[in-house]
Amino acid sequence: MAARRGRPPIGSSQQRVTTRPAAGGSPVRRPATTPTGKDGRALPDFTRPALAPSLLAAVVLLACVAFIDSSAFVFARWGVTVLALIVLVFAIRGRVWWAAVLTAAVAVCWNPVVTVPIPGQVWAGLQLVAAALFIVVGIAVKVPRAAD
Repeated sequence: MAARRGRPPIGSSQQRVTTRPAAGGSPVRRPATTPTGKDGRALPDFTRPALAPSLLAAVVLLACVAFIDSSAFVFARWGVTVLALIVLVFAIRGRVWWAAVLTAAVAVCWNPVVTVPIPGQVWAGLQLVAAALFIVVGIAVKVPRAAD
C-alpha cells in the first residue's frame, strides 16, 4: 500500500512503535512519539469538555437570581436546561455517574416545559447550589482523549 501524503498508510496503526533491545537483550516497545501541543509540551490523556458549558451555566444561574419572579425567568430556565443536558452528555462520556445524575436532576428541575412548583426563596437558594454544582462537575468530568 502506498502511503498518503502526510499520513500513515491506510490500515496501519496510528502510533509508530520502536523496539530497542534492553540491557537484558529482550526488545522493549516504546512509543516513537508522544502527542504534544503547539507549545511542545506533552498533552494529558484526558480533556475537560464539560468545563466551558458548566461555567456558562453557573454564570446564567448567578445572573438570573435577580429576576426569578418575572416572566423573563423562562429564558434562563431554557438556558440552564440546555446547558445541563450538554454537561450530562459529557458526564456520561467521561463515565462520571454521580455528575450525570446531578445534572439530570438540574435539567428536570429547571425544565421550562413541565415546571416544578418551587417558591421564589427556595429557587434563589437552588440557583446558588446549582451554580456551585456546575463548577464542581465541570472540573471533575474528564473525558479520555481520542486517538487521532
